[in-house]
This record gives sequence, C-alpha cells and structure tokens, in this order.
Amino acid sequence: DGAAAVAALRGRGAAAGAAGAQGKTLRGRFLARGAGRGAAARFQFHGDHAVLYIRINNVAAAVEKEARLHLFQAQEWLKLQDSTKDHSCGEKLSKAQLTMPMNLTEQNLTVTQVPYPETWYVFYVDKFTCEENYENSESEDIPFEMVLLNPDAEGNPLDHFSAGESGLHEFFFLLVLAYFVAACIYAQSLWQTLKKGGPMHTVLKVLSTVLLFQAGSVFANYLHFSSYAKDGIGVPFMGSLAELCDIVCQIQMLYLLLSLCMGWMIGRMKKSQSRPLQWDSTPASTGIAVVVVVTQSILLIWEQFEDTNHHSYHSHHSLASGLLIGLRVCLSLSLACGLYQIIRVERSTLKREFYITFAKGCILWFLCHPSLATISVLFRDYQREKVITIGVILCQSISMVILYRLFLSHSLYWEVSSLSSVTLPLTMASGHKSRHYF
Repeated sequence: DGAAAVAALRGRGAAAGAAGAQGKTLRGRFLARGAGRGAAARFQFHGDHAVLYIRINNVAAAVEKEARLHLFQAQEWLKLQDSTKDHSCGEKLSKAQLTMPMNLTEQNLTVTQVPYPETWYVFYVDKFTCEENYENSESEDIPFEMVLLNPDAEGNPLDHFSAGESGLHEFFFLLVLAYFVAACIYAQSLWQTLKKGGPMHTVLKVLSTVLLFQAGSVFANYLHFSSYAKDGIGVPFMGSLAELCDIVCQIQMLYLLLSLCMGWMIGRMKKSQSRPLQWDSTPASTGIAVVVVVTQSILLIWEQFEDTNHHSYHSHHSLASGLLIGLRVCLSLSLACGLYQIIRVERSTLKREFYITFAKGCILWFLCHPSLATISVLFRDYQREKVITIGVILCQSISMVILYRLFLSHSLYWEVSSLSSVTLPLTMASGHKSRHYF
C-alpha cells in the first residue's frame, strides 16, 4: 500500500480484551524514517462526543515536519483502496474525514455525529509521507501517548472501550458471579461424588477440570477488563492467561468427548448386540483422539500468532480460524453420524435417551462456534465479536450442564452401563463387579 500514511510505531500498545476492534491506549514513537506504512490506531467510535487525545514530547520536531493525524472511516478508506481510479498518495490523504495538526503538547479531537458505531483508522502523516525512499537519520522521532475514548452513559468521554467491546466487562462480571454462586451450591456435593469413585469417576474428573479452566478463563478476562476500564491498557498477562486456559479447556473437552464416542463406536463393532455396552479403551480410539487433539492444538496456537488481541474467540477471517471452524464442523458431523448409527440399532429406550442427550451436549459444544461465526455476518462489524464471544461461552456452559446432568444421573447411567469391569477411554479398569440390568 504505497499510498498509506507512515505509522511506524516503536513502544507498546495494549490491545483491549476480548473484542475484535483494537481499542487502545497507545504509547510509542512516530519514527523519523519512512517505514511501517499503515494505520497508527484502529478504534470503533460511537455517540456524539467521542474523543481522541494525544500528547507528544517533541513539539519542535512535529512542527518542523508538519506532523498531523488523519482520521478515516474504515468504509471510506477501503473504498479509496479499491477504487479503480489511480489516486496519488496526496489525493488519498486529502480525503480524510478529520485532520488534526500536531503543534501542541496536548490536544483533543472530538469525533461528533457518529450515526452508528463504526471503525475509524488513525494515520500519522508528515511532509515526508508521500516521498518515496525517504530516510533522514538526523530527523528526530516524536514520542507520543494516544488515548481513544467513547462517551459513557452520561455522555462524558471517559469510556476506554470501543463499541465492539462495550458490555463485555459487565458480561464477564455476571459470569464470575454465576460461577461463584454455583460453586457455593454444588461444589460440596460434587466433591463428595468424586471421592466416592465409581464408573463415572474419570469422566467427572475431566469435566470438572474443564470447568475449572473455563472459570479461570472467565475470571482472567474479568480482571483484564476491570483494569482496562480504568486506564485503557489493562493487564495483557491476564488476557494471555485467559487464552491459555481456554485452549487447555478446548483440548481436554475434545479428547474426552472424542475418545468416549470412538470407544463406543469401536466397542459396538466388536461386541454382540445382545451384550450390554462397555466403554473400552482401544488403541484405535486413543489414536484417533490424539491425532485430532494435536491438530486442534496446532490450529489454536497458530490462531494466537495470527491475531494478537487478547480474546479467546478470534475473528474467523484468518486461515487458522477458518481451518479450526472447519475441523469443528467435521467433528460435529462425524460424531453425529456415529452416534446416529448406535441410536438407530439400539433397542433399549433408556440407552437411546442416554445417547441422544450425550449427542446434544457434544454437538452443541463443537458446533456453537462455527454456527455463531456464520450468524455473525448478519450483524454490523462492531457487533460480530460480541455475538461470537458471548454466544460461544453461553452455549458451551449449557453443554457442560447437559453433560454433568447426564453423567451424574445414576438412575439413567446405571441402566446404560453394564458396570462389569467398566473401563473408560481415559481410565484403568475399575474392578467393579458385574451387575447386568439387560
């Protein structure tokens, strides 16, 4: 993009939490050499009194270079880039919706009459921007601090969150509160159930571990957002920790669900239909689960490198995100087909009910992200990441509740399981004596 404004930044910029737009407090330097072409900042303004505040420490250098900021609405900028006309660098920059010369130590620029929330690009421009191959080692850099603010509920420009992030802080607070209340009510009884052991012991342990990592991700995101609400920077470590917890959560849940399903299907092929179903670990079921888990792990880590914003459910425009969504769709379809084959030939009503409920939990867990990513295209740009983030967390929480109720339901599981040397895909033989109900 030869006509883009010079925006080479050196220093740190703190990305904000779990949304796609990069609402930031930025600290760094506008470099003297003409490198790093692109936008200095990207933010989703809304309301009538949004503000861009900038403070520079080298006013003399800024005045000498005729430094200024150009603000473009994202749609208008993209139209310029896609235009069939061959606009020169100067012509493109002249079409900026707002400009601000940087000739004072501290300045504010008010963005008014924004009809609906939309993304704006902020470009740094000086008199050398459109010169090809310009490099002047004697020219001084310009240290700066840039703060982008939206109006709060009272109309005062004090809100660090972009339009795409508004409401997520409150959402994570409510989730933390819900986890706390649920822990107070159910933690003791769940702990007692785990201490008793039994054929469902390993599954419940893995589910509980997944729940702990899920809660840890939510709590880390809440801490990050709480800090970000105060300074526009937040705690990037907490954002990274939330992503790590979510990755571990996704990997563990995938291995659990996949190994169970593969164990059932392979066990079904080997056993007589008249015998009660036993969940046996086989090299084939373990191997398939490990291969898929490793594939998802690679894609999740790759996605983190492609999108450095601190959030667990990234934009699905990158290659890694697209492949990850495709993998989840394939998993949902394959597990649904496998469980359907089991349900179709199953004569026991209780067993069919068990498998159907399990299938609902599996498909909801795997298919919620691809479905919400598809649905999100119907919404405006600033709403998409919120739809995906909130929707996926709620759907996967519902999936956890379905699976917990299923595996804690002794009256149903006791009928489905033979309880004769039951071996789950993730455990050793339990040694329970045979008690056949069929």
